[in-house]
Amino acid sequence: MIRRQPICSSISRLALSLLLLLLCGTEAGAQRFLKLEKDSIPLFRGFAVSFDMAGALQMQLSDYGQYEGALRLNLHDQYFPIFELGLGHANHETDVITGISYKTTAPYFRIGADVNIMNKKHTGNRVFVGIRYAFTSYKVDISHPVMEDPFWKWDTTYEIIGESCNMHWGEVLFGLDAKVFGPLHLGWSGRYRFRLSHKDGAMGKTWYVPGYGLQDSSTLGYTFYISFDI
Repeated sequence: MIRRQPICSSISRLALSLLLLLLCGTEAGAQRFLKLEKDSIPLFRGFAVSFDMAGALQMQLSDYGQYEGALRLNLHDQYFPIFELGLGHANHETDVITGISYKTTAPYFRIGADVNIMNKKHTGNRVFVGIRYAFTSYKVDISHPVMEDPFWKWDTTYEIIGESCNMHWGEVLFGLDAKVFGPLHLGWSGRYRFRLSHKDGAMGKTWYVPGYGLQDSSTLGYTFYISFDI
């Protein structure tokens, strides 16, 4: 007599066989996928030095501006810690409304990071967002020209030399960085600035803050820079 195996037992063995084949196929496929998607680019990709041309041009065309350079690290072409250092200067005289002259020259710094948000991040071109913390400590000279009060005939002349001030502020930014050829890059960034804390001295709000700009109109700013990968 030939003993027939139960149908349910045959079906169970068939299902188990198919499951094992599926698992083996899935594992092999996953290994192939991971091998194709593995990124061989190292974490540390060097660093770059840059110089802001917009601030230097502003220095030549107006009575305030700054010279600024930066050192930027490149981590995997995606994360860019950065340190910016500059020297701000203002020599604002004969204001037509107040007649006040204002002078200051002082260094400032910013520290922060940019993130490349492009999908193809290893092309050398970048679209990035970033954040900065900034600080400056500066001294100002403020003077008012010789002037007599028209009613009381008092002399309203005053002069303050070396008034100590400082400011902490933050910045959020969006920018573009394009590879021109070899290590040369050109870039642009637009920035939104917000004050964190400040000390303006005895005369109240100072006209210009090194690195920040004019206190009444510098919430938005920009940079246009040239950089070299090293």
